Amino acid sequence: MTIPIVEANGARIPAIGLGTWDLRGRTCARMVEQALRLGYRHVDTAEMYDNEREVGEGLRACGIARRDVFITTKVWQDHLAPREFERATKESLARLRLSELDLLLIHWPNPRIPLADTIGALCRMKREGLTRHIGISNFTVDLVAQAVKLATEPLVTNQIEWHPYIDQSKVVEACRRHGLCVTAYSPIARGRAVGDDALKTIGLRHRKSAGQVCLRFLVQEGAIVIPRTSKPERLAENLAIFDFELAPAEMEEIRKLAHPRGRIVNWSGSPDWD
Repeated sequence: MTIPIVEANGARIPAIGLGTWDLRGRTCARMVEQALRLGYRHVDTAEMYDNEREVGEGLRACGIARRDVFITTKVWQDHLAPREFERATKESLARLRLSELDLLLIHWPNPRIPLADTIGALCRMKREGLTRHIGISNFTVDLVAQAVKLATEPLVTNQIEWHPYIDQSKVVEACRRHGLCVTAYSPIARGRAVGDDALKTIGLRHRKSAGQVCLRFLVQEGAIVIPRTSKPERLAENLAIFDFELAPAEMEEIRKLAHPRGRIVNWSGSPDWD
């Protein structure tokens, strides 16, 4: 199976990846290994997930050449000062047992640390060969504009919460205006979409599940999706979204599911959302 590629500012990113938030220990290593054996070629992790070692184990166990797998990790909000940023990046590489990342992201903006300092450190990681590409995560319209202006290396993506229950059109438009693609985390709204009657009804027409409809919707909107699962059978289901297409009327019906309180990930460290 060939997975479509999303291109942005020189990066070529598989349109679906395995999200690993909350996967731990042997379960994480096994899911990464199985996903890659199934055909996934993109794995997303983060310093904060405390599973980079296991992601690396799964990568080594799968038998797929390193050059054929796109690995993303993220530096946590507390480590965005330049010296700490570099240390955190090198520690992530050591845990993954990699010499180079495919994509390094700022996990969350931190208003207590000048963005210029953080973006400068991020760009330096690319120049020093620790990562092939760089990007941001959880950045608002204004922060995207600031980051692009400050960056001396191209930013390739903004990873944000995106699913049918949240309208992210403003930030998506801002990203595209600056040449960034958008990566959708929690794309099935942490399981909520699976039981959605509207998505189920659409799914019946295509002989697909509500979760598959949800992922397909985001892919047709141009997103890269990184669903997380701990169930081996769900890995194959999430991957099987490239053999059908939602009609314009179905896309519009799904867009109407968005509402102001649809956001799931919202905590004290969040920026002021658009």
